[in-house]
Amino acid sequence: MITQIHPLKAAMTMVAAMAIIGVIDNFIPRLAVEIGLWQFHLIRALIAVPLIVMMSWLGLGTLAPHRLWAVAVRSALVAVAMLFYFSALALMSIAQALAGLFTSPIFILLISAIFMRQRIGLWRVLAVAVGFVGILFVLQPDPGDFDLKVLIPVAGGLFYALGALSTRTLCAHESTIAMLLGLLIALGLSGALGLLVLGFFPMETVPGPDGFVTRGWVWPMWQAIPWVFVQAFGSVAGVFLIIKAYQLGDPSHVSVYEYSVMIFGPLFAWVAFGQQVSFWQVIGIALIALAGGIIAVRAR
Repeated sequence: MITQIHPLKAAMTMVAAMAIIGVIDNFIPRLAVEIGLWQFHLIRALIAVPLIVMMSWLGLGTLAPHRLWAVAVRSALVAVAMLFYFSALALMSIAQALAGLFTSPIFILLISAIFMRQRIGLWRVLAVAVGFVGILFVLQPDPGDFDLKVLIPVAGGLFYALGALSTRTLCAHESTIAMLLGLLIALGLSGALGLLVLGFFPMETVPGPDGFVTRGWVWPMWQAIPWVFVQAFGSVAGVFLIIKAYQLGDPSHVSVYEYSVMIFGPLFAWVAFGQQVSFWQVIGIALIALAGGIIAVRAR
């Protein structure tokens, strides 16, 4: 249970989370070749939920939520965001998928100002504007040949922003473990539902990552299971820290530090897999990092 705001702790916690997420999400295209989105979320939840229970036994938080409805709402919002995001990871580079997802600070700013009537300072507006320009450089949308796939991670960004706001406004008194468990259960149930629908109404799939969303149950899955375990262990650690960060700080401040994943993710993709980043994408990543720096200096 966290009620006070701790900006520095929130920032450090979020950067640590983004370092973990930036590494493990690079393995999604590897498992997307073998299994589908829905099977991945179901199997990952079956692996991760016992880990969360063990974390509770170790004293890291209680599993029972104070307000079940609030945790359920937050879990549903973030689960939808993750379904969009992981779909994008299989279809585009990690830099592009992350750039779309991290339009969330822009949505947080707009929602905070328009619907929650919060006063938004000039520096936060400037930081989000700089970050948005950086996102455009990374996504590189072509107005003459617009691809709707670009909107998949952006849709994830909208739901992620709603989840981030609900973390502080609805779930400030909830334990981090309870919210982590709620999210993994929501994703697991989404996976089971998706598999059930595809079982009754199978869709034509294509081999490789392009068939990630429309692929039903695949067996055997031995080649994919190591990457599912990497995702399960890494996501438990990373999402735990993300939730903790949003409990420690104001969402419109904390969300800016999520931009750091734009450095960790593409850097690991380049070092480990040779995934190239263009000059303009590098400029975009630098602008995104600058946006976080502006907020960090002003907060201090």
